[in-house]
Order: sequence, then C-alpha cells, then structure tokens
Amino acid sequence: MSEALQELAALIEEKQADAVASTAISHGELTVNVVLNAIPDFVTFLKCDRHCQFSTLVDITAVDHPSREKRFDVVYHFLSMYQNLRIRMKSSLREGEHVPSITGIHPSAGWFEREVFDMYGILFSGHPDLRRLLTDYGFRGHPLRKDFPTTGYTEVRYDEKEKRVVYEPVSLIQEYRQFDFMSPWEGAQYILPGDEKEGSPS
Repeated sequence: MSEALQELAALIEEKQADAVASTAISHGELTVNVVLNAIPDFVTFLKCDRHCQFSTLVDITAVDHPSREKRFDVVYHFLSMYQNLRIRMKSSLREGEHVPSITGIHPSAGWFEREVFDMYGILFSGHPDLRRLLTDYGFRGHPLRKDFPTTGYTEVRYDEKEKRVVYEPVSLIQEYRQFDFMSPWEGAQYILPGDEKEGSPS
C-alpha cells in the first residue's frame, strides 16, 4: 500500500507541480497540501486522470488554528474505488479568504460546503446556495471555531405560557464560570486504604 501511495505522490507532484505545496504519507493515507486557488483544477485532475480516478468525494471539513496567520485548513477526503486508495487534500487560508467551490465537479460537495460554512464561517465562491445547514435561522457565530463560547450566545426553549419557542441571551451566574482544575485526589481531605504505606521503606 505504501509503495502505491509513494508512486501516486510522485505522479501528482510531477503532473500538478504548480498546484501542490507538499505531500506526506501517514497512517496509510496520502495527504496533499494544495494552493487555494488551484483547488478546482486539482480536484478535476484527481477525478479524471486515469492513474488517479478519485471519483468519490467522501467528506469536506475544516480545522481552526486561531494563532496562525492562515487560520483555517479546509480538508477534503476522496476515494478511488478503481485504485482502492484514499487521499486527503488540504488547503490553508486566512480568515475572510474564499475557497473555490467544487460543486461543479462533485455535486455532492454542496451540502459539505454548506456545513463547513455553517460551522466555521468559511465562504465558498461559486457555491449555488451557500446557506446555513445545521444551525437555526438567525444563529449567531460558528460553533466549531475555537473562539466560540462553549455555552453559546443564545438559549432556546419552549415557553408553555406563550406556546412558542423563545430565544433568550445566555446568562450564567458567575459561580458557574469558576473552574477548579485540581484533581479530586489532590483536594481530598481523607486517607484512602493503602495511603499509610506512602514513604515506608520497601
């Protein structure tokens, strides 16, 4: 398997030299870092080249690195049933940059790109209908960004009196925001069986 991946990596680097920033093989999969603007042409190559034939788009997701200048990695996973191989394609971008949509090459990318937009706020240029997919209408923020608060911004509940769903700002009293990072074992004020052996000569 690794030999086939090495051959595939060499082929991709040779035929797509302008698009490929780097390649790496890890955990039985080939990862290719691609220049952002080259994504559509590179995906077309992966799908149509007879040595690749990665005709199945498995998933599109993203990773948030808030401390990096290029904050996000957009990650694509493809499967070639003809070659019995998988490939991971990554591309880095700054906040506010647009990712070229691949819906014209893989129509199934439509919902994947909408999910990435919803969860991370990453925009896909050329997408025919880029709306939120998983969150509610009027949802504030993007839940999978590292700076999104774990409590969220809005509480949604059904009000029995008003007979409707009510949206309210989240308000937690301060005591719920204090975190004690001490282990229960460190803070214990009691002696557990066997503790008396501590420090005794063996």
